[in-house]
Amino acid sequence: MTRIASYRVQLRDGMDFGTLEHRLPQIADLGVSHLYLSPILTAAPGSTHGYDVTDPTEIDPVLGGVSGFESLARAADELGLEIILDIVPNHMAFGLETPWLRDVLAKGERSPHASVFEIDWDAGPLALPWLTAPLPEMAQAGDVRIDGETLKVGGLDVPLSPGSSSEFDEDNIDQLHERQHWRLLPWQMERDSITHRRFFSVTGLIGVRVEDPDVFEKVHAAVFDLVDRGLIQGLRVDHVDGLVDPGGYLRRLADRVPGTDIWVEKILVSGETLRDWPVAGTTGYEAAAVIGRALASRSGFERIDTLWRDEAEIEGTFHPMVEEAKREVLVDELAAELRQLRSLVERVAEEEARPMGPETLREAITELLVAFPRYRSYVGAAASEEDRRIWTDSADRAAEHVRQRDGIDWVRDTMLDGTSTAARAFTVRMEQVTGALLAKAHEDTAGFRFNRYLAANEVGADPDHPLASPDDIQAFLTDRQTHWPGSLTLGSSHDTKRSEDARMRLIAATHEPEAFATLWQDAKALPGSDGLNANRRFYAFQIALAIHGEPEAQDRAAEHMVKALREGKEVSYWTAPDEDREARMQSWVRSLLDLWDETRPDTLERLKSLGAHLSLCEVALRCLMPGMPDIYQGGEGMILQLTDPDNRRTPEWDRLAGLPAGRDPSSVKAGLFHLLLGLRRADPDLFAKGTASWSVDNAGWRLSRQHDGREIAAILTDGDPDAEGLEWLSRDETSGQTLAILKS
Repeated sequence: MTRIASYRVQLRDGMDFGTLEHRLPQIADLGVSHLYLSPILTAAPGSTHGYDVTDPTEIDPVLGGVSGFESLARAADELGLEIILDIVPNHMAFGLETPWLRDVLAKGERSPHASVFEIDWDAGPLALPWLTAPLPEMAQAGDVRIDGETLKVGGLDVPLSPGSSSEFDEDNIDQLHERQHWRLLPWQMERDSITHRRFFSVTGLIGVRVEDPDVFEKVHAAVFDLVDRGLIQGLRVDHVDGLVDPGGYLRRLADRVPGTDIWVEKILVSGETLRDWPVAGTTGYEAAAVIGRALASRSGFERIDTLWRDEAEIEGTFHPMVEEAKREVLVDELAAELRQLRSLVERVAEEEARPMGPETLREAITELLVAFPRYRSYVGAAASEEDRRIWTDSADRAAEHVRQRDGIDWVRDTMLDGTSTAARAFTVRMEQVTGALLAKAHEDTAGFRFNRYLAANEVGADPDHPLASPDDIQAFLTDRQTHWPGSLTLGSSHDTKRSEDARMRLIAATHEPEAFATLWQDAKALPGSDGLNANRRFYAFQIALAIHGEPEAQDRAAEHMVKALREGKEVSYWTAPDEDREARMQSWVRSLLDLWDETRPDTLERLKSLGAHLSLCEVALRCLMPGMPDIYQGGEGMILQLTDPDNRRTPEWDRLAGLPAGRDPSSVKAGLFHLLLGLRRADPDLFAKGTASWSVDNAGWRLSRQHDGREIAAILTDGDPDAEGLEWLSRDETSGQTLAILKS
C-alpha cells in the first residue's frame, strides 16, 4: 500500500475499539493511509497508556478484547486504512496484576515463566520495594496476615512459596520471609535493593528477556496472531534501545512477519544515523527537530539568548549541564544500575586477576557513562568501527576527569574486546544503561533547567543547536531520501515535551523577539516575581505563551509546573516535593495567564498569529519532506499541549469532524492537510522517488519535490509568489510573508 500518512490514536482513557471504530470515517476522510495505535495488550488496571503490559497473550478486555479489535480492523480495511500497532518488547508491569510474575513470586526460578523476566537471581531473592514500613513492624502492628497461599500486607496480596503458609505467626515472620523467593522491603530502599532490570528508573516495569527465542515467541503470541490473520500491517517497536540486542531482535522480528512494515522508536543525536536494520525507519523525532531548526530565525534567537542570560544569569551551554545531570542521576535515580554495573565488571576483573579496586571501577564506569554522547552503542557479538570510535572518544573525554586512566581504558577494552560470559554481560548492561541515563539527564533533568528556548528542549533535539543552515537541512533531506524514505515524520507524539503548534508559538518568538521581550518585561511586574528564580520563571513564561487561550489553560499550566520543577530536581523532587515553592510558581503562571486574558496585549496576539502561520509551514514541511507524515490525534487542527499527561488529553472529536469549516487556524490547518495528503495520494511516485531540495534566499525558503518532470513545492516568500501552478496560498499579516503550495 502507498504510504500517504499515519494517524496516531491513544487508546484507553475513554477511547476503546468501539469508540474508535465510530471515528474511523472522519480519520479516513483526512486522506491518511494508516491508523497508528498505542499498545492494545492487557495492561495494569487503570492504565492510561498501555505500556505497562500485564498479559501479552491477551488483547485487553477493557478496550473490547479480540472481538472488538477484529471489528475495528475490518472497519479500517473497508475504509482503506492499514493498521500500525505499537508493541512493547522491552518490559512488562512489575506488579501483582501480572500473572506470569505472580507465578515467579511463588515458585522462583522453577517457575515456567522465570525465563521471561530479567531478574538477577545471583543477587538473592527478588526485591519487592513496595512496603510503607519494614515487614516486622507491619506484622507487629497487625497489618500482616495469611489468606490461603498469599501474604496480605499493606493492601498487597503476595503469593507465598507452596507449603510455607503454615509457618506463619507474628513471632516468626522473619522465618516465613526467608522461605520466599522474594523480599518485601520499604519503598525507600528501592534504589539500594532492586534485583530486576527496570525501564529507565521506573521500578514498576520489569525487563523482558526477549532475546531468548522461546520468550520472543511467548510474549509476541497475540501480536503474531493478528499479523498472521492480516489484521495489522505494521509494527512500531517501543524503546528498541532497551533490548539486549536491538539489531538481532529486529532481524528476528522481520523474519517472523515478512512483508510487515516495522518502525523503531529510536532517538538519534546530532550526527548519528540509524543503523542498518530491517525496518522502514524511525518514528521521526529527528525530522521534527530539523523542521523546528529550519523555521527559527537566527537573529531573533540571538536576542532571546541575550535576554535569558541577562535575566537568569546563566553562562555556558547545554551539554555541560547534561553531564552534571548525569552525575546526579547516577547517584540517585540510577544508583541501583550503577551498583549492578560495578558488580558485573568486578566479576570480569576477578576472572582476569586484574588489580582493580571497587572505587576505581565505579569511577571508570561513571566517567565513561557521563562522557558517552549517544543513547547507546550496538557492540553485540563484535564491535563495529563506529562503536569503537564512540567508546574510544568517550574514554578520552572520561580520562580528563581522573588522575589515572588505566581503569577507564580497561573497562573500555572489556566492552569492545571482552569475550568471556562475564565481559559480555557487563557490556550488554552498560549499553542498556547509557540510554536510560541520557534520557533521564537530557530530557528529564537538564531539559527543565536550561530554559533559554523551550522549542529546542525536545525529544530528539539539541538545545545547543537550535538552528540549521541550508546545508544542514539539505543533507538531512538527502540522507533520508537515500536511506530511510519510509521513516515517519512526526509533529507531536505522546512523548513530545510540547506539541507542534505550541512549539511554533515559541519559534515565533525568534521572528518577533521584541514582542517576546516586551511581554517578559511586563510579566516581571507581577506580584511575587522577585521571590521566584528568574530561570524557572522564564520556563513558566514560555509555557504560558505555548498554551494561552486554550481551555483550562491556567489549571494545565499550573499542573505542568509541578512536573517541571520536580523533573528539574533543583528545588523540588518527586520523592521530596517542596509544595510551597511549587504553589508559588503555580500562582505566578496563573496570574500571568489571567493578566493576558484581561489585557490581550498586541504583542501576545502577534506571537500567537505568527505561531499559527508557522504551524502551516510546519505542516507543509512535514508532508513534503521524504518520509511518511504522522498526525497525532487532534493534530489535523491546532493542538496546544504540554508534556504528558497533558498531551494525552482526549481530542474534541466532534469539533474535529467539522474541520475545515472556516478561516480559523484549526480549519486552515486541516484544509492544508487535506490538500497535501490529496497530492501525495494523487502522485505517489513523486513523493516516493522524487528528489527533495531546500533553498533559501532573502525572501524566504523553498522545499521542492521533483520527479520525471513533475514538481510540488512549498514556498515561503515576501508578498505573492512569482510562480505558476498555485494550489494553495496563505498570507500572514504579522510577518507579511506568504506560504504557497505550487504544482507543476
